[in-house]
Parts: sequence; structure tokens; C-alpha cells
Amino acid sequence: MNGDQEAFGQLFRRFYSLLYQYGSKICTNPSALEDSIQELFIELWQRQPAEPLHSVKAYLLQSLKFKLYKLSRSKQFSLDIDQAENVPFELSYEAFVIDREENSERIRNIVAAINNLPARQKEVIYLKIYKELSYEEVSAIMQINYQATRNLLYQALKTLKRILIPILATTFLLLESS
Repeated sequence: MNGDQEAFGQLFRRFYSLLYQYGSKICTNPSALEDSIQELFIELWQRQPAEPLHSVKAYLLQSLKFKLYKLSRSKQFSLDIDQAENVPFELSYEAFVIDREENSERIRNIVAAINNLPARQKEVIYLKIYKELSYEEVSAIMQINYQATRNLLYQALKTLKRILIPILATTFLLLESS
């Protein structure tokens, strides 16, 4: 939004595959789909959204969908639909397998990072996040005060963030390049 070309390039690389996969469920014309995605990013670069975005992903997916519908109505290609509710949206088994593999890889990375934490930090994450206990309950179980519980969880999450961001970024870049 501030005109950073590198950040914009990362945005494009991050979401292109998702947009293409989603768009291919709506549009059977690959060249029209690719052109629509390119146009979407050109328009995004040239003029920023009028209001702040709550979700970039949702904004891009919705914008692509509208762009494809508009293109279809202009008769540049056919979606074989009369109304938006009748989109020939199909899911494949392969799409589920790919998503499951990507999620499994993320989970393995998270578990490995958690296992590198000190025992008390692992315990607070297990109780607070996995078991969804309140801070008061975690404090009682761990026999530490409320603020110490909050501090311990904060430190654990800060450490996980430091460990996981480079790993997940590398994993994401490898997935994007394949």
C-alpha cells in the first residue's frame, strides 16, 4: 500500500497460485484466467482499495471472481453460467491431497519448533493452546501466578515466531517455485 515494489512482488508470488487454482474452478480458459490475474494485480498497483482491507486473500479472491464474471458477460469467453449461483465449481481429489500435504508439513515444522522450547514453555503452550484452559487454570496447574503464566506464554510464542517465520517462509517459497 506504500508503493513498496518488493512487498508487492511478494504479494503476487504468495497469492498467484491460490488465485489460479480458485479461478480455474470458475473459468476453463487458462489464458483468460492468467490475463485476469495479471490485470487484477496491475489495477491493485495503480489504485489502492478505497477502504482498509481486513483480509488481502479474501479481497483478491473476490476481486478475481468479479473480474471473471465481468469478462464472461462481455462475451470474451464463456463460463457457461447464467447467474453467479450456478458456477460450475469443482473440487478434485488432488487438490485435497496437496492441501493435506502442505498442512502436514506446516504441522511438522510447528511440532519440531515446539519441541525445541524449554519444558515450562512447552507445558504452557500445551495447557493454554492445545487444551484451551484459562490463564487461571494454567496458573493453578503449573503452580505459578497469573502474570508469570502470561509472561511464559508470551516468551514461548515469541520464540516460536522467531523459529518458524524463516522455516515457513522457506517452505512457502519452495512450494511456490514448484
